[in-house]
Amino acid sequence: MRGKTTKKHVVTIPEVKKILESIGEEQLDRLQRRSLDYAAKFSKVDPRIAGEIAKKLIERFGMEEEEAVQIVNCMPKSIEEIRVFLAGGHKIVETSKLEAILAFLNKYQKKE
Repeated sequence: MRGKTTKKHVVTIPEVKKILESIGEEQLDRLQRRSLDYAAKFSKVDPRIAGEIAKKLIERFGMEEEEAVQIVNCMPKSIEEIRVFLAGGHKIVETSKLEAILAFLNKYQKKE
């Protein structure tokens, strides 16, 4: 199952789930099966829209790709949780921007 890496791309956990499912569980090695199990348990949004959410976070809110992917992976439910992901660059983010990000994410939260 190993191949030559042609380019590196950051993907969300739901996208990992979709990729591994598309290969077929019978084709996966042990590590890949464990990764699929993890992705299935911890995906917070539908895999079909996860990449689009990350892309919109980058475009609308000026996030770095890695920040956007981590936010999609965790789908924070409060401003304080969002701050954790954006504090890595030691930048101060206005509360109004954090509120806008939270409102945007709330449209995609899974209903529990």
